[in-house]
Amino acid sequence: MLYHPTSAVSRTPASVDLPYESVGFATTAAGEPQLRGWWVPAASPSNFTAIYFHGETGNLGDSIGAIAPLHQAGLNVLAFDYRGYGQSRFVHPSEARWREDAESALHYLTETRYIPANSIILIGRNLGANLALEIAAAHADLSGVILEQPLENPAASIFDDARAHLVPAKLLVNDRWDTRTAASNLLIPSLWFYSTAATHEAQASGTPRAYQAVPARKTIVWLTGSADEQKQFSASLAAFLDQLPKNRTRN
Repeated sequence: MLYHPTSAVSRTPASVDLPYESVGFATTAAGEPQLRGWWVPAASPSNFTAIYFHGETGNLGDSIGAIAPLHQAGLNVLAFDYRGYGQSRFVHPSEARWREDAESALHYLTETRYIPANSIILIGRNLGANLALEIAAAHADLSGVILEQPLENPAASIFDDARAHLVPAKLLVNDRWDTRTAASNLLIPSLWFYSTAATHEAQASGTPRAYQAVPARKTIVWLTGSADEQKQFSASLAAFLDQLPKNRTRN
């Protein structure tokens, strides 16, 4: 009802001429990687490395269009599939497992690639943005977090579904995705993107409650779907990166 994974990865960064390395991490006791993904290095030594969290539908192959602008912004990018998605180990997705996978990605960067935590940025889209927010709230040592269209109340799609009324869903399902609580605990800079065609007045009155709850430095950007949206996204991303303390990482 909330997670819609697919297994066939139909595109790689090579489809848009991005150099990349296939990686596996979070190995089992038998040495088998549970998580599969891509390491997309910046074209030149970078100050920041991003972990990209895709949304609840599809798999990593559907994220090429989101990864390319991050590379163009000069970021190293680690992008991966959660367990149950793409070529990662098959298990049923859940909030707890997504969080475990995100922590594994952080561990891979800091302990295997020796990238300092204070040069790591988390970036997520849709439910991946909610995940990025939860992990960022738990790691005040990270550099920043970028959220693209986080879901205001992800658990509603589970508990409001008619099928959930046939069983004691709230006893059987542990997923809550408490976005507002995570936002209230966020202590690092954040950049929030929302897609809307609303007027400035409507935007002001409809500022998401999670964004309002953030106590740290924050910026919200409304993408209105115009022909210049990609330029607006890139300019906002560049401005956000320019404001972060620099700590050059390794490619």
